[in-house]
Amino acid sequence: MTMLNSKHVIVVLLLIAGLGACSSKPEHSDPKLTIISVIGTNDLHGAILPVDGYGGLGVFSGYVNNLRARRAADGGAVMLIDAGDMWQGTLESNLGEGAAVVQAYNALGYDAATIGNHEFDYGPTGPQSTPTSESDDARGALKARIAEANFPVLSANLIDENTGKPVDWTNTSPSAMVDVAGISVGIVGVITRGAFARTHSLNIKGLRIDPLVSSIQREAEQLRRNGATVVIVTAHAGSACREFLDPDDLDSCLMEGEILQVAQQLPAGLVDIIVAGHVHKGIAHNINGISVISSYSRGTAFGRVDLAVDRVQMAITNRSVFPPEAICEFRAEGSTDCSDDPQTSPRARYAGAVIARDKNIEAAIAPAIANVKQYKERKLPIVVEPGFTRSTTPESALGNLLTDAILESAADADVAIHNAVGGIRANLTPGPLTYGSIYEVFPFDNRMVMLTISAAELRAVFANQFRKRRWDASVAGLSVAAECRGSELVVSMYRSNGSSVADQEQLLIATTDFVATGGDNIFTPIMPPGGFAIDPDAPLFRHNLVAWFSKLEGSLRLTDFYDPAAPRFDLPGPTPITCTGDAT
Repeated sequence: MTMLNSKHVIVVLLLIAGLGACSSKPEHSDPKLTIISVIGTNDLHGAILPVDGYGGLGVFSGYVNNLRARRAADGGAVMLIDAGDMWQGTLESNLGEGAAVVQAYNALGYDAATIGNHEFDYGPTGPQSTPTSESDDARGALKARIAEANFPVLSANLIDENTGKPVDWTNTSPSAMVDVAGISVGIVGVITRGAFARTHSLNIKGLRIDPLVSSIQREAEQLRRNGATVVIVTAHAGSACREFLDPDDLDSCLMEGEILQVAQQLPAGLVDIIVAGHVHKGIAHNINGISVISSYSRGTAFGRVDLAVDRVQMAITNRSVFPPEAICEFRAEGSTDCSDDPQTSPRARYAGAVIARDKNIEAAIAPAIANVKQYKERKLPIVVEPGFTRSTTPESALGNLLTDAILESAADADVAIHNAVGGIRANLTPGPLTYGSIYEVFPFDNRMVMLTISAAELRAVFANQFRKRRWDASVAGLSVAAECRGSELVVSMYRSNGSSVADQEQLLIATTDFVATGGDNIFTPIMPPGGFAIDPDAPLFRHNLVAWFSKLEGSLRLTDFYDPAAPRFDLPGPTPITCTGDAT
């Protein structure tokens, strides 16, 4: 769930739950017990600043400090764990290839993190986002950021194919053991099995991903043998739940989701907490004796689990799972929303105290903020009307706009293909268009590439898309229709004048290097051996996008890019489409 779609949900759930974490009364009185509060974050995507009053690492630091004060008073401790996709996504973070986030996490005192798929996006250190020569280290930027971290970055199932073992980079290991208020806590990191379809294929060559369950089990069992009283998994893998009133009520949870499947398959009693992520949804539930938390995305919320540990028996005696907590600096009296107006709204409270930003965290991110100010505020000569928002389906005004931009900025292209679900990361801000808004929508350093394929191959691409639950590919330059004829899925393609496209025709396709090299599995059904030839010197798509916007005048209107009466895709029903009946 994105910030704009989830913020009301998060706050309402918090209020319904009775502001459970905000009480100032002591949380235990047994001198034998130590409370460990585990805060889990995930999918920050470089969002170090608040947006519309939600999130921001400076504000988050206030929550952390308040809880640390509470735990210090009762002899407990706070742990910070991140579930990956920390860096890629904002100008503040991307210009330093994630350095601003690492510096802030160091100042916050994170205990561990895991690697997400978008950690691979930067490629080599420097301006190239993929290797262009044998001397380039495709994971140079990732390794540099990990080496700068004051916390371990863990990955038990990311395997170096040369050694057959988990990757062995500086400050990277499958698991780690830390002492927390005299209690041994083991932490294991894992990444989703689908990670490599969600980053640039050129940056993950020589790696493979092993199954999550067996990788977690191997490391957790060793941690237990080494004396771990508590075992936490930080997993860049996810699922979703809709209701958070009762952590033991799983009726609203997508139990077939990857991380909930993992939780169900692990041996009982082996793992205590999973901090999850990747799919940008919420979880705050107990499954198979494991407390699983996930907190949407972009730093708008965090999850929390409190463990009561008996220091004599060295055993967990109780646990509390908290709903995803909205990160607000200000909240209007009686409102369920965060506010970005300190003149009319008091400061939010947490753990018995008002939220105050930590000056050390503010100082850690200040250079990155100052470095991008001039870029973000650069205006382009057009005004954006409201409504260009991210969508869970490829066809939307925003998805069509970006795909049109690909087509119109590529000379002689017949068709443009874009991954308009995962390839769009923010809404297009209404009002005068700025470079910063474009960057937030498309923060990737993907290059424009041209492919020549047959119409029959393109039909196979779309047929494969329509058979998937998550359908990613948007299109410009033609329309696409699909129908079931008995058990066969028949895909037809039409030009703007209504004429059909014959299978033998050769089409020049404009797309990004991410998509052309297998990203989101769009072109994988027709990928030639060795892949498509990619020009490493092709222009960045974002540069083309800015140039395209710069030539426009007036306003961007929703109706110019999306007409429900004339969709670009005409499908017989929701995806995945399964044809089983007789022809009619």
